[in-house]
Amino acid sequence: MKKSTMKTDTSVSIGKLNLKNPVMTASGTFGYGLEFKDFLDLEALGAIVVKGIALEPVLGNRPQRIVETASGMLNAIGLQNIGVEKFLSDKMPLLARYKTPVIANIYGTDVKDYVAVAERLADSAVAGIEVNISCPNVKKGGLQFAADRKAIIKMLGGIKKVYKKTVIMKLSPNTGNIEDIALLCEDYGADAVSLINTLVGMAVDLDKKTPVLSNIYGGLSGPAIKPVALAMVHKTAKRVKIPVIGIGGIMNYRDALEFIIAGASAVQIGTANFRDPAAPVKVAAGIKEYLEANKIKSVKNLIKTLKYQ
Repeated sequence: MKKSTMKTDTSVSIGKLNLKNPVMTASGTFGYGLEFKDFLDLEALGAIVVKGIALEPVLGNRPQRIVETASGMLNAIGLQNIGVEKFLSDKMPLLARYKTPVIANIYGTDVKDYVAVAERLADSAVAGIEVNISCPNVKKGGLQFAADRKAIIKMLGGIKKVYKKTVIMKLSPNTGNIEDIALLCEDYGADAVSLINTLVGMAVDLDKKTPVLSNIYGGLSGPAIKPVALAMVHKTAKRVKIPVIGIGGIMNYRDALEFIIAGASAVQIGTANFRDPAAPVKVAAGIKEYLEANKIKSVKNLIKTLKYQ
């Protein structure tokens, strides 16, 4: 791409958050952020989204927990994490040294868990929370919160009472109409929605005739899900007024720009981090170069610019 001397604005707003560029990391693919500090400039990111955090530490599933697939990967990590107290004492003080907003992805097994984690993060340096509702509601026999409208309403009401910063709801592609869930989240106070979380998938060991993953099923991510994610982002962005954050198979700046043109205000980079730890900053740089080469003053001018034949 031919560079221009024109000053471009790559900043975007997500709720109360102002990001220097629209590139975020996807939860579960970037650890707690600090693991990547030797591979890229953390301050070149729009935001760091850390792996899912629960009220108490979680060991996760036993191996095998990751398997490569055609154009993607399956994971069944089981949301392994150190718990909110350890995160605040051991990780957040180090992350706070960087001039990049930190977003904590949170989850639980019932509504009270979610609210308790949000409340514990309320007075911390965490700039926002991303609420993972693709988790099983143990009180509903394992039904995902993403499919439970009453639970979502109750959860958002509880979280908004105790947490006054940006609240992002991370939506699942595995349950019903994702646009309707996004509208519900908007109606009950969410500042933004991020989508999509992984699709349900599995792999079989042909020789052993057993599932490859110890959990049997896992979350499919990577380039294979990009068309699905892009369509869901486009449909959702047409229905809601709050920002939509696009996730799913974004491997380079061109992928990211497709999501932005389709309606995303920001994007998250996930599986690409496993192939290239510097992928998020390369995507951010590519977006800026594209804006300069095409004499586009602001990345915001690209959002929802999809043309129809």
